[in-house]
Amino acid sequence: MLETSARLLHLLSLLQLRREWTGAALADRMAVTERTVRRDIGKLRSLGYPISASPGIAGGYQLGAGAQLPPLLLDDEEALAVALGLTAVASGPVSGIGEASIRALVKLEQVLPGRLRPKFSALRQSVSVLSGPPASASTVNPEILTAFSTAISERRMASFRYQAFESPEGRRIVEPYKLVSTGRRWYLVAWCTERQDWRTFRVDRCQSVPVFREKFAPRPLPARDLAAYVQAAITRSPYKYDVVIRIAAPLELVAAQVPAEVAVLQADGPGHTVLRSGWDSLDLPLIRMAGLGVEFEILEPEEMRQRARDAAGRLDRAAGAAPPAGELPPTH
Repeated sequence: MLETSARLLHLLSLLQLRREWTGAALADRMAVTERTVRRDIGKLRSLGYPISASPGIAGGYQLGAGAQLPPLLLDDEEALAVALGLTAVASGPVSGIGEASIRALVKLEQVLPGRLRPKFSALRQSVSVLSGPPASASTVNPEILTAFSTAISERRMASFRYQAFESPEGRRIVEPYKLVSTGRRWYLVAWCTERQDWRTFRVDRCQSVPVFREKFAPRPLPARDLAAYVQAAITRSPYKYDVVIRIAAPLELVAAQVPAEVAVLQADGPGHTVLRSGWDSLDLPLIRMAGLGVEFEILEPEEMRQRARDAAGRLDRAAGAAPPAGELPPTH
């Protein structure tokens, strides 16, 4: 009986592995006769697995979709990928599926083999999420995320094609350390072997699934908090101006309107928030701050304060502001 059950599980695993099998191929892989294969197919059908068969030389067996979801057989990497995906979805901004994801994750963790638990824990620790308001997300191949997660946990170098902004596509070889999600994009923190420096890569710009290479020895990290490191890298480092503004609104209100990839926010007492962000233009942050509809104070840079004074004067004149007392309006 145990031998028959093990053979059925093996057969089911093969049917889930490939779209279609001939009876001869299944018999050869399982080291049994084709008659035994036909008999085992009948047993799986009686258990609720929808297996279709097409006759002829080119025919074979195919596992199809049924009215109910039968038990699935997952190999080690598939189980880890599903568990990691459920963890990300359970804490993500998509409404209506968080609770179901948690229930599915609990069931999967209950039956996860002991040998996989340390690896799953390492995978979860390799991923961070930056809080921020939900926004339209960039499309990312989940196979790329899973490959990066595995490379991080196994300390393996990874090679992939990458399309940087306004740059030609090229191949990168990196030592991956952390995946960070902002809610709308995924970023990889890695040591770039070409630049011999730390780099932050947007995962949606990866043009190929990473290929694993040799293992690497961990090096000192660029920051203790790699999620904060990514946020600083994408909001401030690449830009000409480093803008610091004190907003007369609590942190929760500002965070609901300013995405994590736009600025670093810090509470400044119960009713104020300090915003730090990088910009190539000083006019754009002025427009953005004015659009918040709350009072704010420009702390840095001084050039932005002067730009605000000039803009205020133009706006006063555009609105037809009254001249100071004792001064006559100009005649035309």
